[in-house]
Amino acid sequence: MNLDATTLAYQSGFGNEFSSEALPGALPVGQNSPQRAPYGLYTELLSGTAFTMSRSEARRTWLYRIQPSANHPAFAKLERQLAGGPLGEVTPNRLRWNPLPIPQQPTDFIDGLVGMVANSASEKPAGISVYSYRANRSMERVFFNADGELLLVPEQGRLRIATELGVLELEPLEIAVLPRGLKFRVELLDATARGYVAENHGAPLRLPDLGPIGSNGLANPRDFLAPVAHYEDRRQPTTLVQKFLGELWGCELDHSPLNVVAWHGNNVPYKYDLRRFNTIGTVSFDHPDPSIFTVLTSPTSVPGMANLDFVIFPPRWMVAENTFRPPWFHRNLMNEFMGLIQGAYDAKAEGFLPGGASLHSCMSAHGPDGETCSKAIAAELAPSKIDNTMAFMFETSQVLRPSRFALDCPQLQNNYDACWASLPNTFTPDRR
Repeated sequence: MNLDATTLAYQSGFGNEFSSEALPGALPVGQNSPQRAPYGLYTELLSGTAFTMSRSEARRTWLYRIQPSANHPAFAKLERQLAGGPLGEVTPNRLRWNPLPIPQQPTDFIDGLVGMVANSASEKPAGISVYSYRANRSMERVFFNADGELLLVPEQGRLRIATELGVLELEPLEIAVLPRGLKFRVELLDATARGYVAENHGAPLRLPDLGPIGSNGLANPRDFLAPVAHYEDRRQPTTLVQKFLGELWGCELDHSPLNVVAWHGNNVPYKYDLRRFNTIGTVSFDHPDPSIFTVLTSPTSVPGMANLDFVIFPPRWMVAENTFRPPWFHRNLMNEFMGLIQGAYDAKAEGFLPGGASLHSCMSAHGPDGETCSKAIAAELAPSKIDNTMAFMFETSQVLRPSRFALDCPQLQNNYDACWASLPNTFTPDRR
């Protein structure tokens, strides 16, 4: 049975113990690894955390498949590796990039990945790497990433992600998270596609605690969707590529590895529609911290300090009184990689484009540009809505270093600092 558009279905919830079967009775009852699994299937465990993690933290899924993953020949290092090159020199400077162009030559999702910034080597148990992806053709190979889970943020072009556990269809303003080690193939539903990828080497992403917000708000668990089981019984040559410690390795199979007939567990791929985020904001005064826009978080051993926060800036009403409404000028402990999916970002009048990116490192001073600042100070503070926009931020506690490519590419804006140079000196010591 091959994957097709008529099989698209989802299960809702975040962190659930899901179960799904593409054939009736394919899931064993009462035990995970019976001596003889239904339909002559093989039992396999996909672990996303160490075996001895607490029950609340454990991530694992039991798979019942036509061929076990162990049935493969030796992997060989591929001649073509990920674009982006090694990390460049350390820089405290603020950086901003125009969108990277779609390649002219045939390029699938793997070949279209370009490393932009990272704060950890792939073998480390924490940190993140951030990529841009550009593609103009569907993958014919299958890919898995041994270095971390992947958070996909499309900016243009719809994707169909065929995974071992089922199918996710994704469009701009939606995101998908693919667990470490999960096999998948990215197919294009439009002629081209472009977006962002955060590779999380640390603790798996989860919903942030709500604290004083209470039991409702931000991203609701029921709006996260996991696929239902579907399988490919294709006995034909298939290239399997893995990313291992930052390098691409491949082997040839005589079958499709997307051959899981049934599964149950909580280590699953999922998608989320950013338009369903329940935005929280002030109804009195002051611009609140961006942490109230956190969709997902990967925590560290230090409470409140994230390995990765995924934060969005969605459409929202602004009603604060006697308040500078754009983000204030700030210097943060955390490091911010920002991207724009659509529209304009409310802290920048120009220069920050959909598909582009910016990097503000630890203690790097930044905030609204001169034009935005002047307008905000003079604005009549009636209720107003920021609309037709979606910016996001990958925020991390470790300093992000740009890749050699990111520092040398023509899309790097060499005059980014100039957007603050027009801020006038308005200090008047003789008049309050």
